[in-house]
Amino acid sequence: MKIVTLYCDGSSLGNPGAGGWCGILEFKSTRKILSGGEAHTTNNRMELQAVISSLEALKEPCHVEIYSDSRYVCEGINVWLKNWIAKDFAKVKNPDLWRRYLEVAQGHTICAHWIKGHSGIALNEQCDKIAKQEALKFIESNTTK
Repeated sequence: MKIVTLYCDGSSLGNPGAGGWCGILEFKSTRKILSGGEAHTTNNRMELQAVISSLEALKEPCHVEIYSDSRYVCEGINVWLKNWIAKDFAKVKNPDLWRRYLEVAQGHTICAHWIKGHSGIALNEQCDKIAKQEALKFIESNTTK
């Protein structure tokens, strides 16, 4: 099973507001950058969307080491998800995305690691920058109309 590293981040300007996400997948010396956004969303949704969209890009089952500055994502994946599934996501925020995460995570072995944001980890900083740029696209498109 290939070992893939995923750095990811989400951004919401307003929370809720314009949002963006970025994921950087690394396998050996190959790097793939994915990004996107939504006009009206929350930071947590964008953090989770970064993981989902990045996992969707994998073409085969992998061991994925996720690095995120989102405790929501890391604790959700490593700790809370099992209980959320048992209670069918009752009173859980973003159940649509968590169910989607479960679908795209099938076949992969995943471990999420929390890293402090803005602490000089180059790929996390790059994800943060790209996620904000994606969110700004929605704000800029509204100001040019």
